[in-house]
Amino acid sequence: MRRYFVLLSFFPLFATAQSKLTLTGKIQGLANGSQVSLVDVNRPADTLTRSVVKAGSFLLKDSLPEPMLLHLNLGGGKTIMAFLGNEKVQVAGDINKPDQIKITGSKTHNDFVDFKKTFDPLFQRLNAANQQWQMGFQSDSLANVMTKTREQIKKSIDDFVKRKNTSPVSAFLLAATMQAEDDIFVTERRVNQLKGNALKNMYGNYLQTMIAEAKITAVGSMAMDFTQPDTSGVPVSLSSFRGKYVLLDFWASWCGPCRAENPNVVANFKKFSPKNFTVLGVSLDRPGQRDKWLQAIYKDGLTWTHVSDLQFWNNAVAQQYRVQGIPQNFLIDPEGRIIAKNLRGPALEAKLCEVLGCN
Repeated sequence: MRRYFVLLSFFPLFATAQSKLTLTGKIQGLANGSQVSLVDVNRPADTLTRSVVKAGSFLLKDSLPEPMLLHLNLGGGKTIMAFLGNEKVQVAGDINKPDQIKITGSKTHNDFVDFKKTFDPLFQRLNAANQQWQMGFQSDSLANVMTKTREQIKKSIDDFVKRKNTSPVSAFLLAATMQAEDDIFVTERRVNQLKGNALKNMYGNYLQTMIAEAKITAVGSMAMDFTQPDTSGVPVSLSSFRGKYVLLDFWASWCGPCRAENPNVVANFKKFSPKNFTVLGVSLDRPGQRDKWLQAIYKDGLTWTHVSDLQFWNNAVAQQYRVQGIPQNFLIDPEGRIIAKNLRGPALEAKLCEVLGCN
């Protein structure tokens, strides 16, 4: 049960020579007297500037607070995306051939066009394969396509960032794809390649904030200590399990997927507890529902230590570990370092076999 960040704006280089955006348009087929406008993609109800078409020509001016992704609305539902700042830009083409309308005069928009040419086909291929997979057309060849496409996307990200490490489009790219990258340290390495104006935008700020957040519970980070009362009200600390492998398991009696996963956790607890392994359950049960928590522990046969402050999603440990959905877990080694996370189904046994042995 879960409570992707959709990125809708782009920020080009700040090093522009003027304080206003001046967009000169010459587009065949535009009706005389019709209106064109520029709209911030993030605020579609906020029209920045308008102009009236005269003999297919128009002039739009505005002082942008910062470079951003804009919709150039040409009427009749025809819209062009433009990645612009305060600069002199030209737009030319034919209204009946919108895909051939050209925007010139902006280096960052050129980077944006390069981004789309590189990644749109890859994302489309991966989405199509994912849809087939979800529809049940599962096969080794389709899995191969998905794996190879993901690898190509990762390689293309590295290549793009290397070529355009001063462009804000690179920051956008990393922000848009960071959730598809399991290793936050890979994203951090890519971000560290960016220079100057590439990071001086909302995407640079977002990346640095999210990396700092993600590293708190990233594989390789030290697990944060905490103390909460157990089922008898006795305070229990994570640090008291130091020297053991601990599965820190977030769940709740009301969580159907958690209850469905509990037999798998029980089976692995029985198999690996003789090998210096244990589980510490943290429940997100609701205030006043201690009985339901205890009943679920008994009914599901969860014979390990359990703690909770019975504060639902406001559970202090869940907030400390940035838990936004359950079931969720973290495997912690005897030194207190997170070595894996979100291990469910066969993945839990496979990881425990890897670190503890299956014999």
